[in-house]
Amino acid sequence: MSIADDLARIAVQEQELQYASFDEEAAWRLGANLRSLGVARKLKLAIDIRRFGQPLFFTSLSGATPDNMEWCRRKSNLTARFHRSSYAVGLEMEEKRSNIYERYGLTVADYVSHGGSFPLRILHSGVIGSVTVSGLPQRGDHELVVEALCSELSRSYDALRLE
Repeated sequence: MSIADDLARIAVQEQELQYASFDEEAAWRLGANLRSLGVARKLKLAIDIRRFGQPLFFTSLSGATPDNMEWCRRKSNLTARFHRSSYAVGLEMEEKRSNIYERYGLTVADYVSHGGSFPLRILHSGVIGSVTVSGLPQRGDHELVVEALCSELSRSYDALRLE
């Protein structure tokens, strides 16, 4: 699949995967769902869910490293900045043959445009936070988050997944 096709599909994911409301209980359910997927698949993941400025859920699965937590922070910062999936921003930079430092002056110490952070969007309100995972290749991180969001929001993952 081309970058343009992936970007179009991610735009649909971001539009379709919106909450009516999101609170601490919703964060717990989403985090627990992601954790269950990771444990069942024996994945080495860090999982971070936050309203911007407020951590709501965090866990590291067996085999994850402190670096995975740092990747979560940097990916989440990017989603907070652009209100878009970190994978979409990364693909856009690849398509433009640029990077976030050259284009926006964002340092790699605090921002990274690799897949795995997805905006938490509230219908008719906008983006209020992010859900982020780190531990898989970037496309896998992105898709794991989308799969969990589909489950939580009663959407078809097969209809929304990347090809």
